[in-house]
Amino acid sequence: MSSSTIHPLQRLLRYERGYRKPIVQASIYSILNKVFDLAPPFLIGMAVDIVVKREQSWLGNLGVTGVTSQLIVLSLLTLMIWGLESLFEYAFELRWRNLAQTIQHDLRMKAYSHLQELELGFFEERSTGTLLSILNDDINQLERFLDSGANNILQFLTTVITIGGTLIIVAPEVSWWAMLPIPFIIWGTLTYQKRLTPRYADVREKAGLISSRLANNLSGIATIKSFTAEAYERDRVSAESEAYRGSNRKTIALSAGFVPLIRFVILIGFTATLFLGGLKAANGQLSVGIYSFMVFTIQRLLWPFTTLGQTLDQYQRAMASINRVMNLLDTPVSIPTGDRSLPVHQVRGDVLFDHITFAYNSRANALENLTLHIPAGKTIGVVGSTGSGKSTLVKLLLRFYEIQQGQILLDDIDIRSLTLHDLRRCIGWVSQDVFLFHGTVAENIAYGSFDATRAEVIGAAKLAEAHDFIAQLPHGYDTIVGERGQKLSGGQRQRLAIARAILKDPPILILDEATSAVDNETEAAIQRSLEHITQNRTTIAIAHRLSTIRHAHRIYVVEHGQIVEQGIHEQLLEQRGVYAKLWQVQSGAKERELR
Repeated sequence: MSSSTIHPLQRLLRYERGYRKPIVQASIYSILNKVFDLAPPFLIGMAVDIVVKREQSWLGNLGVTGVTSQLIVLSLLTLMIWGLESLFEYAFELRWRNLAQTIQHDLRMKAYSHLQELELGFFEERSTGTLLSILNDDINQLERFLDSGANNILQFLTTVITIGGTLIIVAPEVSWWAMLPIPFIIWGTLTYQKRLTPRYADVREKAGLISSRLANNLSGIATIKSFTAEAYERDRVSAESEAYRGSNRKTIALSAGFVPLIRFVILIGFTATLFLGGLKAANGQLSVGIYSFMVFTIQRLLWPFTTLGQTLDQYQRAMASINRVMNLLDTPVSIPTGDRSLPVHQVRGDVLFDHITFAYNSRANALENLTLHIPAGKTIGVVGSTGSGKSTLVKLLLRFYEIQQGQILLDDIDIRSLTLHDLRRCIGWVSQDVFLFHGTVAENIAYGSFDATRAEVIGAAKLAEAHDFIAQLPHGYDTIVGERGQKLSGGQRQRLAIARAILKDPPILILDEATSAVDNETEAAIQRSLEHITQNRTTIAIAHRLSTIRHAHRIYVVEHGQIVEQGIHEQLLEQRGVYAKLWQVQSGAKERELR
């Protein structure tokens, strides 16, 4: 059975069986509360019966003689029933609300944890706003339903079963008039539910789209301002918001008509019961006490149907949200972790790309039958034109993506057999696209090395040539860098990223265009520090600026996913190939200077 054919609540309970016991307990409390809440009309009927029939009342027939004694018993019974109703109201409120918070927390953490295990390709195909909508809006929608909606449904069903059964027992001739509208109401409810389900799914989808648009625009606000695209983006947000409003308008148009229609049907049953029951009571065919009980109770039976639309509305929103969360949790992890451990202190750093072939999402091969050996403790440079496959090598080594053919070995071990934690723990990666978290400079440098001391953080900053500019910041290492490090320049962010990798002290260091965002003076300073950092450490330097890798032990030139040249700097210049042409362009040398 596919997940799409399984009821959302079944999917939720299948995923987390631990919720079943507290849900059952909360449900019992809700039912008992409603049973005791429905007792007052019965108590009123008993009181009328005592006053009218006296010794012949229901309590009198049970052996309680005297009106005073019967009223005392009735009063004690009333106190007990109201006390139990209050007790179980407290119990179900406490249980349902705590359960709502627990499930909200657990689902959000499970969904977020699962997201972290998914490959990068998953995030490239989905917008951040859509994922945020699932983690926040949809899970909060489920919380709101559990907070009150589940209890409302249970108490509604308890009301129908309890009152309906009682009426059939005490006044079968009249009760069927009272319950005559119920089949029509149920039919209408099911019809509405069937028509509302796809509309609410569309509402949730539109909510995700507008959330995505807003998240994307807030992240790119500088670009929007620089291109004076405020009006254009405002129109796009307006279009998304209008689509969301239109989707909601269609849903509201349908759901809003539910209560008026149900109210009219209920009126027929109530009026019939009032009239026919009154005739039978006047003719002595029905006791006054039972008639009083019916008059009060029939309202308790029928009027809850008027709020069924709101409860159904909340229910459908919650089910749509559960499906979205469950679909996320059911997304398979295409890059599973291995089961072999490799402690970081045992890593030598010998890396072999052995005849690997890789393509992004069934596109043309980014790498094809490529073999590349990086000896432990050596520094290699990788150069090539944009899109040649340089950065892909790094992402495959980190297992952000999975190769289609071949194997990647670390110290003669296939990296697919290693735990992802151990594999990535031994690699320090400085990306061209530096990401800094909202927090202090020190927190960003120590990210991933959370137990590092302040002295170790400062030492790493000095090696990355970052200490001097940090010292000039308003609060030094305690300066807030802003979201994505927006308060710092590109070069400053790059140096913090290098410091972060240095502090991690990995056996393998990857520099992916690590000096692309720095000026020549800073690049020279970083180059000096890298000479010390890369000692006895396997280093892969992917570079656009050839000057940063000219002293590497070996340089590989990658074009169209294959290695077309390799050697040291001088050898590659003598070959007068791709590398030599790149060097000529960057150095400004003339053709005769290469001879």
